[in-house]
Amino acid sequence: MSDLPVKLKSDFLSAEVAPLGAELVRLVDREGHDLLWNGDPAFWSGRAPLLFPIVGRLPGDQLVHKGVAYPMAQHGFARRRVFTLEASSPSSARFVLLPDEETRKQYPFEFALAVTYTLIDATLTIEAVVSNPGAEPLPASFGFHPAFRWPLPYEGARADHRLVFEKAEVEPVHRPEGGLLSAGTEPNPAVDALMTPTDEMFARDALIFLNARSRHVRFGVPRQPGLEVAFPGMPQLGLWSKPGAPFLCIEPWSGYASPPDGSAEFTDKPGLSLIAPGTSRSFGMSVRWLPDSGDEIGPAPGR
Repeated sequence: MSDLPVKLKSDFLSAEVAPLGAELVRLVDREGHDLLWNGDPAFWSGRAPLLFPIVGRLPGDQLVHKGVAYPMAQHGFARRRVFTLEASSPSSARFVLLPDEETRKQYPFEFALAVTYTLIDATLTIEAVVSNPGAEPLPASFGFHPAFRWPLPYEGARADHRLVFEKAEVEPVHRPEGGLLSAGTEPNPAVDALMTPTDEMFARDALIFLNARSRHVRFGVPRQPGLEVAFPGMPQLGLWSKPGAPFLCIEPWSGYASPPDGSAEFTDKPGLSLIAPGTSRSFGMSVRWLPDSGDEIGPAPGR
């Protein structure tokens, strides 16, 4: 089986997806501008990892099921497993991950994870379907973790970039604390659905929108090409970077890190999906390139 990325192409975008982690590793506009982070390990070696079967961390990095502890690293194991390429065409690719000896040492459940990338015109859609072929409910979370260039490869500095939410986000946000979900909160940095990302904003790790009202967010510089990240059906949103790093992660999640005082039993973890035997659940997001954004990204400073 080849470990080379699968290439997708439309008149507006091209994409590459690697079998390792079924990870999007390149997204390029029609002019050849790279929109996705390049994975430079000087800052962060990831590009757009898939988070399964957990998002965030578990207490002690252990999954406890029926009194037995299994080692489980932050964000789960899917991003470190090689997926099987089941089908591909110039506009789509479907990857599948099934349990094996190594996954069962961490996650004592039967599952099937199928991830399909579809590129049509200016939109790349990613759908992950988690199926339960077992005889007991399948506890799982799923998250997307794409990192986009910050600044994007157009006019405007990092400080000129804006995040525009579909709706006003008013609930306080959480932070990771030791990888777990903070018990405390802080004021939401989005004002009237508009947020200006800064290095200082990420000095204490990610921002976690536990009950996001928006189903999409736009990123870029006013009157320049930008991106729209849409996440129907994904109730949580994470935003993350490192101070000075030239990327911004816009992360739709269904699930989140354990709270510090949560139950040790994994199936009691808040935010989990419990997928009934013989059924499946779909998780999805899309990235749409906005080549002529106009004022879609939001007002410029001082306007």
